[in-house]
Amino acid sequence: MKIIKEFKEFAIKGNMFDMAIGIVIGTAFSKIVTSLVNDLFMPLLGSILGNVNFKALKIVLKNEVEQEGVIIQPAIELTYGNFIQTGIDFLIIAVCIFLVIKGLNRLRTKSEDEKNPKVATPKDIELLAEIRDLLKEQKRT
Repeated sequence: MKIIKEFKEFAIKGNMFDMAIGIVIGTAFSKIVTSLVNDLFMPLLGSILGNVNFKALKIVLKNEVEQEGVIIQPAIELTYGNFIQTGIDFLIIAVCIFLVIKGLNRLRTKSEDEKNPKVATPKDIELLAEIRDLLKEQKRT
């Protein structure tokens, strides 16, 4: 659930550096992801759903007008199958970008921690330091 929360924050807020990296990586991966969705994922999903061809899913609003074998007006169609494929492309790319940026942020945080090591003082040493400070104050008065 934490990853989903972080993904929502990334998708909604995101800073400019993260978005620039996202655009570059998204562009680089878009052809691979599109091929993955179109050539592997959608045919498998279509097969599971009963041999559905998502590319063929459409609603015809107006049929084409043809006279003497020449198309005068092309058909007007809502190709929602292509929209579903594009939506799945987007989700896969967004999750990949999110995971890459999450990894980069983790590396950035780790390198900052190494530059600024915080040495934890044990409780007994802190207590001894407080006693020392109190004794110094008593000697002054």
